[in-house]
Amino acid sequence: MGQSISSPHHATVTRTSPPSSCPMHDVPSTGCPIQHNNPPVAKSSGGCPIDHSSLNTLNPSNQMPNLPQTPIYPQAVPLPTERTMSSIPRVVDAETSTRHTWEYPSPQQFYNALVRKGLDTPAEHVETVVEIHNFLNERAWGEVLKWERRVAQEGDEEPHLARFKGRPGEMSPKARFWMLAGWLLPSRFNTEPPFDRHDWIVRRPRDGTEVRYVIDYYSAPSTPNGDPGFALDVRPALDSFESIQQRMTAGMDDVWEELREKGWGKSERGGTQQAGS
Repeated sequence: MGQSISSPHHATVTRTSPPSSCPMHDVPSTGCPIQHNNPPVAKSSGGCPIDHSSLNTLNPSNQMPNLPQTPIYPQAVPLPTERTMSSIPRVVDAETSTRHTWEYPSPQQFYNALVRKGLDTPAEHVETVVEIHNFLNERAWGEVLKWERRVAQEGDEEPHLARFKGRPGEMSPKARFWMLAGWLLPSRFNTEPPFDRHDWIVRRPRDGTEVRYVIDYYSAPSTPNGDPGFALDVRPALDSFESIQQRMTAGMDDVWEELREKGWGKSERGGTQQAGS
């Protein structure tokens, strides 16, 4: 993603690549890992394959859609049905202090969701796609926690992800800005839109405050050793004065950090420049 390289002062855009042991190194280094060549007209053409638009389909025991675990046409190879627990907390039982985390869909459920949405992804590639899906969500939660630490108070418990919604095809205002920047300055900024968008609602245990985070998922150039690259733009939505203040403070911190890296404010001998010197 161009802006993650050309504009390093936007620290909320985080470039990441999977660990060397992860099977997703076998996938192409650019673009969405799910093929959208022939999407249905009435459906969205990209993004997370699980339809998050209706909370009525959620299983109350794990807060995930009730997706079948049985093979369906045109599946040609068997897929695992085991689900993986994430590190993302969804609720903490106050009475027992038990921490429950979100549960990722199994490869079989993931494939069934792809077929239901009319997305063409060979069954033999689904396990790798699931690895990518889970990896990016773990990275996104890590970025959310960085923002939350900015406003946390001593003794605060870790926030948790109360609910979320996939919004593929709906570009955020910031993503639209970067698209415009790419159109005006194509040599400096990327013109590729994010391949997915999620809105996450994070609840702070201290007072129950809920904060909406916007996450844009981008493909990025591969790393020097050929690993696939992805870029996440994670930030609190501009829904409250506190979030606006957070975004402005983070932006100023990034600007000052960039100036320090360029040696601004230092003399040639390493001393601080004085006015009028």
